Amino acid sequence: MSNINWRGVDLNLLIAFSALMETRSVTKAAAKLSIGQSAMSHNLSRLRALIDDPLFERHGHQMIATDKATELAPVVEQILQLVTNEILQPDDFSPQEYHGIFRIGLTDYAELLFAPTLFDAIRHAAPHCQLSFCNIDRNNYQQAVEAQKIDLVIGSMTDLPREFDAQYLYTEDHVCLFDADATGLASPIDLARYIHTPQALVTPDGKLASKVDSQLQQQGFQRHVAVGSGNFMTIRHLLTGRNLVCVVSTLMAKLDVFHDNLSQCRPPVDIPDFDINMLWLKRNTNHPRLEWLRQCVHDAITARVNDLRRLG
Repeated sequence: MSNINWRGVDLNLLIAFSALMETRSVTKAAAKLSIGQSAMSHNLSRLRALIDDPLFERHGHQMIATDKATELAPVVEQILQLVTNEILQPDDFSPQEYHGIFRIGLTDYAELLFAPTLFDAIRHAAPHCQLSFCNIDRNNYQQAVEAQKIDLVIGSMTDLPREFDAQYLYTEDHVCLFDADATGLASPIDLARYIHTPQALVTPDGKLASKVDSQLQQQGFQRHVAVGSGNFMTIRHLLTGRNLVCVVSTLMAKLDVFHDNLSQCRPPVDIPDFDINMLWLKRNTNHPRLEWLRQCVHDAITARVNDLRRLG
């Protein structure tokens, strides 16, 4: 390998060789490639030096291929076909024939809401694939994408680094969730009752405070957070039969994974909505497999959100 003159290797030379083999004429080969005759003659000279063979010898008005050129012809055609089909014009992705792994990064919120839906949609279209749902959050997703080779990330990430691209999926808002019998609360909850009821908090980072506390402090109020957990399902279990109220995303409150009778209403505090986005590495944007996966995930999540919202 070290003895090869790689600086002299040029894909255009192989294209010129193919044209010469087809036309057996410098003039016709030049016309076929839309270049000047002198440029084609220069390419032939470079080919001869690179291969160390005359390759074509003039006999009258025709160029006769040498034995070396005849031997090289099928190899050159194979190389050009490989470059054309596999690099310059890759085949469309066929989910029905795919036997690989799709890796999707999901926050706890996104996994609880969408994992079953994504499994059904992707496996229906790509029945031989494997799915890996990778738990991520807004603090670790960048490292996780690279380390775990994650194809897509779904969550409420904002202020994306420049190596990521994103697609908006939907906007989420909030409700108060509570056991009416255990708390004595009824919808709607006023601010006074809300503040004096012990609070449960879904806290991915372990902090027993959120933007709600900041807004209450600006108004001169303070709530009491009695318990926090990074797992929504834990909080949901705690709410049943206990004097606790929790602000959760509206779609999470509508999940049917629990057979309870919790009540919900609009919070008495103005809590900003948040966007849910789909993220991926920009360098993979045009890969056919990822293009298909993004469309499949987008359609599945959109349908799931619409179904949940129709529950009222």
